[in-house]
Amino acid sequence: MPGVHNGIKKRRQKAAAPYAERSIGDNMKLSTYNPNNADEIEQLFIKTFSDSEGQSEGEVIGHLVRDFMDSTDVNDLHCFIATEDEQIIGSIFFTRMIFESDINTFILSPVATHTDHQGKGVGQKLINFGLNASKENKVELAITYGDPNFYSKVGFSVITEQVVPAPQKLEQPEGWLAQSLVGDEIEPIAGKLHCVEALNKSELW
Repeated sequence: MPGVHNGIKKRRQKAAAPYAERSIGDNMKLSTYNPNNADEIEQLFIKTFSDSEGQSEGEVIGHLVRDFMDSTDVNDLHCFIATEDEQIIGSIFFTRMIFESDINTFILSPVATHTDHQGKGVGQKLINFGLNASKENKVELAITYGDPNFYSKVGFSVITEQVVPAPQKLEQPEGWLAQSLVGDEIEPIAGKLHCVEALNKSELW
C-alpha cells in the first residue's frame, strides 16, 4: 500500500461532520464508522488481507487500521463502513496528507471487503460514498496506492511522483493514483509530502 510534520505549519480544521447514512438495496447500508466498531473493523481487515495476501500481511494491515483508529487525530481520519444485517462487510480509510502548498488532500488506504461479499460492487459503492463525503468536507485531492484496474473504476488515474510526490519510496510506482475532487486538472505539486504517523512506515509502501 500505503505525527511529526517536520516544521510544516498544519492547517487545523474542524473534525469532519458525520456523513449521512445511505441505504443500498434492501440490506446494505453505508455510513461513517462508529469508534465502538473498532474491534470489528480491525478483524475485517485482518481476515480480508489474510485470505488474499497471507496471515502476516493481514496482521500488518490490522495493526495499521488499529493505529489509525487509536492514535490519529480526528481531523486527519475519515473511516466509512458498509453493513449488511448489522454486520460490517466493508470498510475504507482516508487519512490526511500534508503538502507544503497546503492543498487539502487525503489518501484512500486501506480498503477491505469481506471475502464472502467480494465481486458484488461493495468496495466501489463504499469508495464513491467516501469520495462524496470528502467533497462535502472540502477535500481537494484524493490519492491512493493500489491496483489501477480497480481504482480507475472509481475515478482514479495513474500519476507520477513528478506530479504528486510520495512520502516514502514506492515499491510499485505504477500503483500511485490520484483524482481531483474539485474538477481541476492535477498540476505538479512542489515540495515534500507528509502522511500521518501510522502510515509513515516504509514497509507499507
